[in-house]
Amino acid sequence: MRSRVWWGATAVVLGGLLVAGCGDGGGSGDGDTAGAGAEQPATGGYPVTVTDCAGAETTFSKAPERIVTSNASSLELLLRLGAGDKVLGTGFPPGKGTLPGELDARARKVKVLARSVIPKEKLLGSGADVFIDTFASMNMGGGIGDAPTEEEYKAAGIKHIYLKSTACAARNKRALTELSAVEADITSLGAVTGTSAKAKELVDGMKEKVAAVQKAVGGTAEDERPTYFFFDYDAGTKQPTAVCGRQVANAVITLAGARNVFADCDGDYQQVGWEDVISRNPDWIQLGVRDRGSEAANEKAFDEARKWLESNSATKGLKAVKEGHFLRIGSEQTTIAGVENADTVQKIAKALYPGKVG
Repeated sequence: MRSRVWWGATAVVLGGLLVAGCGDGGGSGDGDTAGAGAEQPATGGYPVTVTDCAGAETTFSKAPERIVTSNASSLELLLRLGAGDKVLGTGFPPGKGTLPGELDARARKVKVLARSVIPKEKLLGSGADVFIDTFASMNMGGGIGDAPTEEEYKAAGIKHIYLKSTACAARNKRALTELSAVEADITSLGAVTGTSAKAKELVDGMKEKVAAVQKAVGGTAEDERPTYFFFDYDAGTKQPTAVCGRQVANAVITLAGARNVFADCDGDYQQVGWEDVISRNPDWIQLGVRDRGSEAANEKAFDEARKWLESNSATKGLKAVKEGHFLRIGSEQTTIAGVENADTVQKIAKALYPGKVG
């Protein structure tokens, strides 16, 4: 589905966020969210209506006052938009010191409802008027617990919306090779919270960074682009989990001038075998570890991931391992939608094309 925008006397309809019904059971749309965000509203105002993958709508007549976020991704976006004071709680909180500057201090003030997925009863009894969900149909390593039904959300007075770029990635009909869906999420979240001007500023900044990378390396022929494997160390080493073409990480990798070696696998995530990684023999490997809460703990995790690859009989012969071609970039800013996706594009491009990217 390619989102459209109507404005004037009627509601602004935005496709970046999606409402309930993102799962496999809802709607009749084609599920193509890769191109979302091609059109954006020029002005704020209410009512604001957001659509899901299938086109179903939910309307906000005013900015929500009591927001619960599912994880650090949606929390960070609200903080960056200037709507963080409306957040009464979150799941999967960011580790101390992982957000830049003042964002970290503000994040510390948000009540932690759960260190992982918020329990159903706690979420429904939170007093929220909207829940921003980053997960939906994402694999998340196997289920996200006993989630409320849409009827239960409605009974609790909670509007349930998702970050479309990640939550519905598995439903896309084509690979993600750009960040337009992420940018649409930011635009829509800005419209919903009455912070459209700040949302535009954030999106413009992302576009500027990506455009600079594209100018430097975008003309590189496909067969000359280095191959790239995102090693999700925390998902387990016995059987690696690959990020596929429909995951936002594929867009990040592609925009950085690399070729995701598992761009052809179905969905957003897929478990593969080490023999599959060996057969594709990547030029570069990203040590994708999740935030540990401090720089020292993160560096230790990166070290552990590298040592595992260097000592394991199945991986120590890989080209990237033998040449020491590792990137230390966290999982969240690569696989979860956010402003830092554009920063990750820059970081990858700088490593793969030294001297070409400023």
